[in-house]
Amino acid sequence: MDQIELVVLMGDDGCATGTAPKSDVHTGETPLHLAFSCYLLDDAGRLLLTRRALAKRTWPGVWTNSFCGHPGPREDLETAVHRRAAQELNVEVERIDLQLPNFRYRAIDASGIVENEICPVFTAVARGPLLPEPSEVAEWIWVEPSAVIRSLETTPFVFSPWLREQLPALVTVGAFGGAQNRG
Repeated sequence: MDQIELVVLMGDDGCATGTAPKSDVHTGETPLHLAFSCYLLDDAGRLLLTRRALAKRTWPGVWTNSFCGHPGPREDLETAVHRRAAQELNVEVERIDLQLPNFRYRAIDASGIVENEICPVFTAVARGPLLPEPSEVAEWIWVEPSAVIRSLETTPFVFSPWLREQLPALVTVGAFGGAQNRG
């Protein structure tokens, strides 16, 4: 029997208020809940972008961060990052760094489903080859951060709303160690 995935509900003060099944949370009335985003880098400083699978409930087919997810109740964020890297990309990660601890966003996709998340943002380094899960990832590419920044300026509509907000903030805090200036 499959276990029901729970997400952590949050109050406006950033404190946990309870849990709810993930399947019940992403609707037109999505309550504020805890999530995370992670941007993977390789040893050359390239950034992994993924295109969300077409079967995804929200923002299917858009290009986005390397992977994201929801920590379970009582699961620390770093453990959740390791878990989701393995589930979505079948890859191990190291050097996990919290870059944007207070990131929060709300967005509505074309179907009317709302994302409403307190979503700390991490960078990490991939160790080994990727083998993305097709139900999560349709395509992927390693790219210079500067190329993504240029693409955000010319074609923002091909990217997830959270990437459009997170990536410039990551550049501002120096998350890519100068890599955004290459390319």
